[in-house]
Amino acid sequence: MTHNTPQITGGVDTHGQTHHAAVIDSVGRHLADREFPATIRGYRDLLDWIRSHGMLVSVGVEGTGAYGAELAPMPCR
Repeated sequence: MTHNTPQITGGVDTHGQTHHAAVIDSVGRHLADREFPATIRGYRDLLDWIRSHGMLVSVGVEGTGAYGAELAPMPCR
C-alpha cells in the first residue's frame, strides 16, 4: 500500500451464526458494512474485506468472551 492509502478501523458485532462488520476511516466516516458467516472461512473473508478498504489500524470486536472469542486474536497486519 502507498502512503496515500487511508488508515481504517474495523468493528464487528458478533452473533451466533453471523458477524456484522463495519469499516470507518480515520475521521470516523462510515465506509462500508457487511455480514459474514461465523465460520473459519467467514472470519478470513471478513478480515480480507476490511483490509480491502485501506491500511487496517485496529479492530473492535463485541462479545470476545462469547460469540466473538475466535475473532479476538485476529492480527491487523
